[in-house]
Amino acid sequence: MVIKSYKKSFDYSYTYGMFPTVELIRLKPDKVIKVLVSSNYKSESSADIFELCTKYNIETEINDKAINRISDKENNYVVGVFSKYECDLNADSSHIVLVNPGNMGNMGTIVRTLTGFGLSDLAIISPGVDVFDPKVLRASMGSLFRINFKYFDSFDSYKEKSGNRKIYTFMLDGAKSLKDVNHDDNELFSLVFGNEATGLDSSFSSVGTSVLIRHTDRIDSLNLTIAAGIAMYHFCKI
Repeated sequence: MVIKSYKKSFDYSYTYGMFPTVELIRLKPDKVIKVLVSSNYKSESSADIFELCTKYNIETEINDKAINRISDKENNYVVGVFSKYECDLNADSSHIVLVNPGNMGNMGTIVRTLTGFGLSDLAIISPGVDVFDPKVLRASMGSLFRINFKYFDSFDSYKEKSGNRKIYTFMLDGAKSLKDVNHDDNELFSLVFGNEATGLDSSFSSVGTSVLIRHTDRIDSLNLTIAAGIAMYHFCKI
């Protein structure tokens, strides 16, 4: 295969850096095509990439030119090349729902955060950023390989397939303050967040319970990743 700068249309993608690549190998070894290694790579005490690839019977290739061609960082010494794959959400788990997410860094950070709070299912309402973009993978620190994710054409389509669950939409004019939301730990939930720039439109105020995260009037709104993290902390109670 020809290694070239990533495009969404590819049926493969890349992990940039040691940690995301190790996560890829350990969690999705059957999806790894090969691992590119820089001639400047030095083994780390916690894991040696060559030993790990040998363990999982994964091809390695020392190829500085390919790494430099596709990377946007000078100190990128390991790149995983892997086949894209599809997932289904677990109907018996709680979900995070992102409606038209537009920022790759935010997407990756939210993936890492939901993993940290013990969640494992992410619904993405199209259009939305490409979950397999290397920038998303880098921001997630490889956590993407620990979760289920699925794109839906509309929120109604997601609702039809998500089963019986409580839905909480996070909005600047939410009807209920987050601190007043008491969630039964035995009930499934979906936490719904809008686009970074526009949030959720008014139609979401009548979907489930609309929730407001209160803050001072010194800012107009919280960053999406901060709001999502606060909400997950409140609901997950780990």
